[in-house]
Amino acid sequence: MRIKTMIIILITILLTVVIMQNSETIPFSFLFAKFYVSKLIVLLIIAIISFIIGVLVGRPSKPKYIREADEENEQPRSKQNTLSEEDRDYIN
Repeated sequence: MRIKTMIIILITILLTVVIMQNSETIPFSFLFAKFYVSKLIVLLIIAIISFIIGVLVGRPSKPKYIREADEENEQPRSKQNTLSEEDRDYIN
């Protein structure tokens, strides 16, 4: 098993234990409103949001190319014959 997979499993187990130990209801203030919500729900929502942000940030980006600059810099390439006489004889 790769180290990355083992770390993900360990973090998932620790997150599950922490969430299950914190199941009592707490007051939660959001702007001017006050809600009574289970810690389990709050921690679970934060974990899901953090996971989504981590996936979006860790995803490799696509390279961006400027076509106009590529077309201007592109020069016609001359085809050079790189085969030796010995190679040509072998192919034929």
